[in-house]
Amino acid sequence: MNVLALDIGGTKFTLALFEEGRMSRRVSRATDREGGRVWMLEAIAAQVAAWRAEGARFARCGIGFGGPVLFGRQRVALSTHVGGWSDFDLSAWAEREFGVPALMDNDANAGALGEGFHGAGAVSPGRPADPFFYMTLSTGIGGGILASGRVLRGADSYAGEVGHTVIRPDGPECLCGARGCFERMCSGLWLERDYGRPARELLRDPAFTARYVAGLAAGLKTVLMLLNPERLVIGGGISKAGETLFGPLRQELAHQMTAWSRARQDIRPASLGDDSVLWGALVLATSGEAAPAPPPAEV
Repeated sequence: MNVLALDIGGTKFTLALFEEGRMSRRVSRATDREGGRVWMLEAIAAQVAAWRAEGARFARCGIGFGGPVLFGRQRVALSTHVGGWSDFDLSAWAEREFGVPALMDNDANAGALGEGFHGAGAVSPGRPADPFFYMTLSTGIGGGILASGRVLRGADSYAGEVGHTVIRPDGPECLCGARGCFERMCSGLWLERDYGRPARELLRDPAFTARYVAGLAAGLKTVLMLLNPERLVIGGGISKAGETLFGPLRQELAHQMTAWSRARQDIRPASLGDDSVLWGALVLATSGEAAPAPPPAEV
C-alpha cells in the first residue's frame, strides 16, 4: 500500500511518499510563520499535486502534527508556534484535498510509532519496547507512550505531554502561562531566545551541556519513575548532538534517580533522524486503527 506521510512542525514541514513500505520521495521546507496555516496547506497541496503529475499514487495519508491533537475528534487542539491551527480539522482537509482516508496524531505519538516499530525503540524487528517512551526534543518538547504496541493517549488525548510538567517552579514563564516548564527550560525555541544561539552551537560547550542536562534529567526522571519504560528514545533536532549530549545526560540521570529505584535507564537517540514522525505516520495510516467516536453531547 502506498502512503502519503506528513510531518507538520513548528519550524519546518516534511512530506514523504512510501511505496510498499519504502520511502521513495521526500521534501522538507521551512515554515513561514507569518503565512501560518493557510500558507502551509497551500504549499503541501502544491507539492502533492506535483508528485501526482509525475505519476505518484497513494491510498492513505498519515499525519503527525507538532502540537496537541484531539485524536477522537481528529482535530488540532492548537499550535503554540504557528498561528491559525486551533480547532482545525486537518484530517478532513487532507481527505478532501487528496481523496483518500487520512488519520492524524500529534508528532510525539507519531514519532513513538516510527521509532517503536522501525527505529531505536524496537527490541526486535517490528516489536516495540513495552512500555516504550519517545520524547521529541526540538522546537518544543513532547512525549509519546506505547503500551503493547499501541499508543497510550489517555482519556482526552493528552497523555505524554511531558513538556509542560514543571521542573523549576521558580523558573521563567512558559508560553503556556506556567513557570519553569520542561519545555521552557530545555527546548530549542527557548535555548535560542535565552542564549542567542541555536542549541547545536550551545551544546559544543561542555560547561553549558553540563548545566543543560541537569534540567533535562529532571524531566526524564519523572518519566522513568512514573512509567518505568523498557526503553526511552529521544528524537528531534537537539538529539542530533549524539554522545556529546547523551553521555553527560546518562551520568546526570543516574545521579538524580531515586537511590532505591531499580528502574532501568535505557536512554537512546532516535535512529530515524528527521524521519521518525514520517515513519510513524506510515504506521498510523496502515495500522487499521480508527479514531474513536467522540462521546455524545450532554443534554
